[in-house]
Amino acid sequence: MTETRDTELLDAPYKGDGGNVADNFDEDNRLKPEFVRRVEDALHDGEPGTAHDLVEPLHPADIADLFELMDEDERPLLATSIAELMTAEVVAEMNEHVRELLVEALPADAAAQIAEQLDTDDAVAMLEDLDEADQKAILAELDPEDRAPLETALAYPEESAGRLMSREFVAVPGHLTVGDLIDFLREQRDLSADFFEVFVIDERMRPLGTCQLSWILRTPRTVRLEDVMKRDQTLIPVDLDQEEVGLRFQKYALISAAVINADGRLVGQITADDIAHVIAEEAGEDALLLSGAGEGDINEPIREAYSARVRWLIANLGTAVVASAIIAFFGAAIEQLVALAILMPIVASIGGNAGTQTMAVTVRAIATNQLTESNTMRILWREFRVAALMGVTIAVLIGAAVAVLFTPQLGGVIALAMVVNIVIAGLAGVLVPVIFDRLDVDPAVASSVFVTMITDSMGFFAFLGLAVASGLVG
Repeated sequence: MTETRDTELLDAPYKGDGGNVADNFDEDNRLKPEFVRRVEDALHDGEPGTAHDLVEPLHPADIADLFELMDEDERPLLATSIAELMTAEVVAEMNEHVRELLVEALPADAAAQIAEQLDTDDAVAMLEDLDEADQKAILAELDPEDRAPLETALAYPEESAGRLMSREFVAVPGHLTVGDLIDFLREQRDLSADFFEVFVIDERMRPLGTCQLSWILRTPRTVRLEDVMKRDQTLIPVDLDQEEVGLRFQKYALISAAVINADGRLVGQITADDIAHVIAEEAGEDALLLSGAGEGDINEPIREAYSARVRWLIANLGTAVVASAIIAFFGAAIEQLVALAILMPIVASIGGNAGTQTMAVTVRAIATNQLTESNTMRILWREFRVAALMGVTIAVLIGAAVAVLFTPQLGGVIALAMVVNIVIAGLAGVLVPVIFDRLDVDPAVASSVFVTMITDSMGFFAFLGLAVASGLVG
């Protein structure tokens, strides 16, 4: 059965030996509920063969989607019914939470059989989220030659290059000729299936340079590799965080990169397809962390989702108390002029939105290394000017409206308060993430609570304080 989609029918669902299965997909190429129910009914009726026949024509990515669409307690039964279809491609495409729960539910020997089919990096991704007892049980079922690289990879820090890298790569000494290399590549049957360049190494396995496959094919056979190789290369330390790895791939437009250990020896490679999902994952993670929603995965266990979200709601409760205390301090002024209570939320809300805008830009700039110690003051000055312009614009609009609806004096007070709060919001949106970053605290996690507290508190304080100072209320 082929595992590639028809290039002339890119929008059509996958067609395997089971024939055209387009009727199982909706217009957005998603599995229809009716198809999912047919598979579930077959499993419930004790007809695993029927479930197998329904699933067999699907592309591995669609089989992975099917697992995500089914109830948690039905997934192990489906995996058992379609054991021969549980290829490395299916497991690699699965949502990490779905994969973790499925692997935990399978017998250790069945999980080990799946791990044996995977590349090292995919097998590590399958095992790393399991508890230690489950990891050991599955590793014990593997042959020593398969177990050793996985144990080595799991010893590296989470979300590091050591976890991400593949240990299947091609490395040769520099004294070989291009002809020698071509003959070697043709004769070897156990080489990595996916590689884009050959690493040239010295006698101590330290990388000296690289030769892209396109160069090798276009170079005369008699030329030595050390004469044609590219010596300038980006080396990835094995303990480097995966987010930084992704940034290096983006910055230097890498197709692949060598991973080295503390001794400078070549221990693995990372390719562009390995890092593509990391870039998307890190970007989505930062966006979700800004909202305090944790991982934000609908397949995340309820307890983990609750734990990730509730602590930030508790923190927000504390910051809301601060804002309420400021309002209480000006309680007498509010009693004298009800319009103050009507307009207060506008000042705080606009300031909060302005702070969130600046904070989002700042957190992204920190994550992509666009904002560093070298340009912090320049960025701070830039955001101050942007905030001042926005403040004046909003102040004119709200000031004019309040002057017409209430009094010109109140319009002037709210206009000035709006400028003050938006400028403070802009400064806080830069300073808070930068300070947390300098303290080695993830700014995406901690910034939103404090920026919100500052904008709400200062908005209320500026508006009510100016109202009292101007003599609008006694």
